[in-house]
Amino acid sequence: MTRDEVLALGRRVVRLESEALAEVERRLDDGFVHAVELIVASSGRVIVSGVGKSGLIGLKIAATLTSTGTPATFLHPVESLHGDLGMVGDEDVAILISKSGESDELLVLLEHLKRFGVRTVALTGSPGSTMARECDASLDAWVREEACPHDLAPTTSTTAALALGDALAVAILEQKGFRREDFARLHPGGSLGRKLLMRVRELMETANLPLLAPTATLREAVVLLAERRGLVIVTGAGKGVDGVFTSGDLTRVMEREDNFMSIPVDDVMTRTPKVAHAEELASAVVYRMEQSGIMAMPVTGDDGGVVGVIHLHDLMRAGVA
Repeated sequence: MTRDEVLALGRRVVRLESEALAEVERRLDDGFVHAVELIVASSGRVIVSGVGKSGLIGLKIAATLTSTGTPATFLHPVESLHGDLGMVGDEDVAILISKSGESDELLVLLEHLKRFGVRTVALTGSPGSTMARECDASLDAWVREEACPHDLAPTTSTTAALALGDALAVAILEQKGFRREDFARLHPGGSLGRKLLMRVRELMETANLPLLAPTATLREAVVLLAERRGLVIVTGAGKGVDGVFTSGDLTRVMEREDNFMSIPVDDVMTRTPKVAHAEELASAVVYRMEQSGIMAMPVTGDDGGVVGVIHLHDLMRAGVA
């Protein structure tokens, strides 16, 4: 095969799988909503099961659910009939994955699960199948054809099942209010966990803080802005944050005042600034900075006093942003 022929084959597979995902999105319906509701309402685990390639997809779906705050485990349908059903409780919800929806192993497992009172979700490419009809909810993973040239090897069908599993996991974590901090607690190992668990105190600037009294003039503020990365913290006798003065504030003053250097900073500062706490997760501060469109925040300690400044650039260098 020539280079162009190989590339054409690769592009065909990617195109077919992309088209299949677009169709899965179009066919998403109330069955998806019901499946999410069943899992969110459950006090047990999610039991995921499938045979062959569907089983491999089931392993990944169970892992994704677990890592996003929904305890899940994979149950092999054959092993379930030889003792592994002991892991199933009546508060669990089971997701059964089968392209045809007629897999003998899964239909036998479904019968036992229903006997235990377990709620069930079918993830199948055949909405009219036995499994889809008998489960409490059904996810439509129909695909027109496999990317395999013989329309045999599971390719587009497994991609569709994987995408639906991801969609379930994300919808469930949103319903449960799963946060970045929760993700960090479940991923303490490696660089990802370390970055997500960083506190503001680890990254904040603490030396030569850009502090000014409310009575200071803009002349003094301009000097500090130039020297201290664009943020001046205005603090009075109580040592808390009375306000901030930024390069943006200076620009606005210059646009409306000809002689502004002698104006007290108290007259033009931002009086209700965004403030970070030293023990706050750095990742949470990044989110607030991005939402507010700001580059730096004063940092306070437990007593409300100023203890540092946190800059977005420092958060980016640390890999948090």
